[in-house]
Amino acid sequence: MTRLVPVLALLALLPGAARAAPEPIKVGALLAVTGPAALLGAPEARTLEMRVQELNARGGVGGRTIQLVIKDTGGSPEKAVSFARQLIEEEKVFAIIGPSTSGESMAVKGIAEEGKTLLLSLAAAEAIVNPVLPHVFKVAPKDSLAVELIFQRMQRMGVTRLGLLSSNTGFGKGGKEQVEKLAPQYGLSLLVNEVYDKNATDLTAEVVKMKAAGVQALLNWSIEPAQSIVLKNARQIQLAVPLFQSHGFANVQYAKAAGSAAEGVIFPASRIVVADQLPAGNPQKPVVEAYRKAYEARYKEDVSTFGGHAWDAFGILVKAIEQVGPDRVKVRAAIEEMKGFVGTAGIFNFSPTDHNGLDIGAFELCTVRNGRFAPLGG
Repeated sequence: MTRLVPVLALLALLPGAARAAPEPIKVGALLAVTGPAALLGAPEARTLEMRVQELNARGGVGGRTIQLVIKDTGGSPEKAVSFARQLIEEEKVFAIIGPSTSGESMAVKGIAEEGKTLLLSLAAAEAIVNPVLPHVFKVAPKDSLAVELIFQRMQRMGVTRLGLLSSNTGFGKGGKEQVEKLAPQYGLSLLVNEVYDKNATDLTAEVVKMKAAGVQALLNWSIEPAQSIVLKNARQIQLAVPLFQSHGFANVQYAKAAGSAAEGVIFPASRIVVADQLPAGNPQKPVVEAYRKAYEARYKEDVSTFGGHAWDAFGILVKAIEQVGPDRVKVRAAIEEMKGFVGTAGIFNFSPTDHNGLDIGAFELCTVRNGRFAPLGG
């Protein structure tokens, strides 16, 4: 009969005896890696994989590595709900990063709160964190801030008659509500207010309505490839008014898809998309430049705002663990009190009443010049 216990006890006393490595900290991610929101979720997934590998190569956080569990939701709220339950109930994750889109985030935030699992959403809708739920945070700037920045520019341009297009998604709905709410404060009348299907492939009829109504500017609010079609169709019918997009346009692939039709479009975005054009004294410049260089060197593609959200969420989570250790309750509280965290989206200052932590200064108003993103200026 083998006597295992005495042998193991003896081994434990020997110098240099092998000891079991501490268990990794398991972090879940709900990302739209495929599907209509893939230009959001795919760079988010790549960013998280890069950050986890870099951190683990340095020994992890507090001597423990990170185990990343990515679930591809395809942008579906129904899949996001199912995967959220899996991550919480079966995988027992420490925290969840994502979802990529507002509709998915709205669908899962109650599940995260019920499971007392930290959720760091990457989506924009203000309703994700308003009203505040203790375990639900988000790192993308609020859509209301994007609307205000756009309207401030329109006001300076003398625009009073506006046409709005929005997709039938959580992101589109959230933006539409903010536009309708804030437009009167900026002296704007919504002459046309159309909702289109997220899978639309031709929006000529919608932009023709804009031209017939005599709008002075067109604003589109969506995250799907259809936003590139809006620009093409508007140029095709020679709609000679300024064209605005939401911050959902902040992946240069959308501009490439629209081709020359994207030239001159105006949209708010994280400074990550114009990192190399920021002045040296900008406090975000070292952060966004480091991310841009690392991402583009690794994946040979342009960096995007959306991947930046994943960078920020992971950085905030790791900083909190470094501060208080891998204790769920303490980490949640540490994030809620975190101040001055410089991320790609802005400088975060969370509080018990603000689980987004960003203000209007998080956005840079940008345009497309020669197929590339550039600060609008002026």
